[in-house]
This record gives sequence, C-alpha cells and structure tokens, in this order.
Amino acid sequence: MNRRVAIGHLACAGAYIIFGINVVVCRDIATDGGVSPIVLFTMRSLVAGALFWLVSLFTPREHVPKGDLLRIAGAGIIGLFLPQLTFLHAIAHTTPVDLSVMSTTTPIFTMLVAAVFLKEPITWKKVLGVALSFGGILWLILQSTFGGHGASETEPIGIVYCFANYIVFALYLGTCRNLISRYSVVTSMKWMFLVSFLISLPFSIPHLPQTDFAAVPTQVWWEIAFMIFFSTFVAYYLVPVGQQRIRPTLVSMYGYLQPIIAIAVAIATGMDRLTATKLVAAALVFTGVWVVNQSRAAGTHSDKKETQKTSNTI
Repeated sequence: MNRRVAIGHLACAGAYIIFGINVVVCRDIATDGGVSPIVLFTMRSLVAGALFWLVSLFTPREHVPKGDLLRIAGAGIIGLFLPQLTFLHAIAHTTPVDLSVMSTTTPIFTMLVAAVFLKEPITWKKVLGVALSFGGILWLILQSTFGGHGASETEPIGIVYCFANYIVFALYLGTCRNLISRYSVVTSMKWMFLVSFLISLPFSIPHLPQTDFAAVPTQVWWEIAFMIFFSTFVAYYLVPVGQQRIRPTLVSMYGYLQPIIAIAVAIATGMDRLTATKLVAAALVFTGVWVVNQSRAAGTHSDKKETQKTSNTI
C-alpha cells in the first residue's frame, strides 16, 4: 500500500469513528428538543463553512469554473444538506443501535448507484444480499411497530429518514469522486458548505424566533460544539481526503466502523440496549452486506468502470 492510499484509509477511519460518536451525541441533542433539526443544520453549515473559508486564506487559491461551481452546488445538496438534515430527523425517531445497524446498508446503496452510473452489473449474489439486509431492517420495523415497546424505541418515520439519508449519501459517494478529486478538500468544502447554508436559510428562518437558545442546557451546547467542529468540520475534511485516494465502495465500507463505535458508546452510556431482536436484525443485515461484497463483479469490474467516469458526474 503506497502512502497516498494509506492516508486515504486513515482519513476514512478517522471520519467514521467521529460519525459513530456523533450518533449518540446527536441523539442526546435531538431528545432535548431545544433546537430544531433545520436550525441545527444551519448552525453546522454556517460555522463549519466559515472555518473552511478561514483555512482557505492560508492555502493556495484555486480557480473554479462556473460549470464546476454548479456541480459543486449539486454536491453540496446531496453530500451535505440532504444527508445531514435527514440524519438529524432520523436520530430523533430511532435508537442509536437501530440507526447504526441500518447504516451498514450504505455500501449496498453505493453499489446500486454504481450500477446506474458505472453500469456495474447486478448479480444474483447482490440481489440475495440486498434481500437479507432488508429482511433484517423489516424485522426491526415490525418489532418496533408491533412489539409493544415504549416511546423510546425506533419509529417507522425514523426508518424512512434513515433510508433517505443512506440513499442520498450513497449517491454522493458514487457520483462526485471526479469532481472532488479536481480540487483541494478546502476548496470543495468551502463552496459546498456555503451552498448548503444558503439553501437552509429559507427553511430555518421561520424556526429561529421559536428557538429559546438561552434555555438550552450547557451540556447540550457542548454536544452541539462537538457536532459542529468534529462531526462537521473535521470529519467532512477527512471524507474528501479519502474520496480522492480510494474507491467509493471502499470509502463506504468504512461505514462499518460507525455502528461499532455508536453501539459501544450508546450501551456504555445507558442510552440504548442490545436486545435479542436487534442481534437477529444485525446478523441479517451484516450477512446481507457480506454476500453483496462477495459478488465477483463487485471487485475487478467496478475498478475498471470507475476509471471511466467522466466530468459529467456531479
């Protein structure tokens, strides 16, 4: 493994460890209810964007053509605005363990995106793997809806938000590698966050007068600070570093670190519990993802196709 690829792997590992901790942090912020998801996102994009623009003052300036600015705007929508907003809604209606189990399906969605944009064939192993994984998720849905659990359990609307999150982020991973690779991480992120902030403003402004910032507990403010600096600025700096150096499917595979970290932290802090139902669901989901990854076409064929991407991707 050369140095460039090694840096890509380390960057992805660091980003998804932070994302794992962020699941528990955001769950605590969401259950407090003091700040709405859209206002939280606007805060994230404003502060993180400002930090990237500040860093850009000390890095070489890159010219971005108007055509690429439009593509970066699209990347900001599917890579930042929609994934972060759907995640903040999802975590308010799901438990950390359930959300983490479902997050392991991201590589499957990434492969489906690759099938559309890279013409990667869908084999019977992939179909079987997808069926197993979704069987596990369906098991979670049925148990959460009809199992007689309390209000703290996962709700169906939370699972809908989870799916929306995984689909749009997989679309980002599967279509934006060429664009991200043309510019430095700072250049890409400063424009993506600026676009995301501007898009969020019309939605967040009506909520601002209803938000009592003074009533937000100090602990929640510290958690918001962690979410903005580490989970947004640091992690979203690391993800493009990985995108530039390793294949999209490999980037998404590091998503397996997120549930491991999130489940460990959630159980250790008493925020969630690991039940037999969740273990069965997790076994089905992980088995399904493993079967998909065993597909012969998921390896050499995708490597060949990924080199044929054109600049027409977002």
